[in-house]
Amino acid sequence: MDIVIPLFDRFEPLDAMGPYEILAHVPGATVRFVAPEPGRVTDTLGALTVDVGTGYAEVEQCDVLLVPGGRGTRELVKDRDFVAWVRRIHDRTAFTTSVCTGSLLLGAAGLLDGLTATTHWAATAELEAYGARYTPERVVRHDRIITSAGVSSGIDMALGLAALLTDDVTAQAIQLYTEYDPTPPFDSGSVAKSSPEIRERARTLG
Repeated sequence: MDIVIPLFDRFEPLDAMGPYEILAHVPGATVRFVAPEPGRVTDTLGALTVDVGTGYAEVEQCDVLLVPGGRGTRELVKDRDFVAWVRRIHDRTAFTTSVCTGSLLLGAAGLLDGLTATTHWAATAELEAYGARYTPERVVRHDRIITSAGVSSGIDMALGLAALLTDDVTAQAIQLYTEYDPTPPFDSGSVAKSSPEIRERARTLG
């Protein structure tokens, strides 16, 4: 099971590392990181640097493609070579997935046209510009295309994907191993649950 996660400058760290933590425990799976060019990329928060030894152009196929989000997606959607690579890799995947604004890259590749999909709540208009219909669900699946909402929802998506790749018992064992049993101190994790003041403050964070 070959799982590929592209990284790029200004990627959202939990978008990639949350699913990586889950999917790396799938029996028989190998998770690979790729970048536009081999070398160092820096996350969107600015303090995490990752040395990636493989350029995406070196990857011709994989079983799972997982595209994270982050501010860097706004530049990558203009990169015709990268978008064409996503489209080409998707042709042979078992599952093509995204977290947060990674869905914009799936949209730019033409994979979401006419489908319901999700993304970070602040990027809904950008997603719909690619022909998708936004829904605020945390995870949306259409056959082998799976999109997930902002940042932390990638963990939910990855657990569901782990079940699809193996079985429910294995996925639940991974959930137990990672002790993913969230009980957040506040109930403001979605637009529907937050006040205008909180939403306005949240917009300053990205």
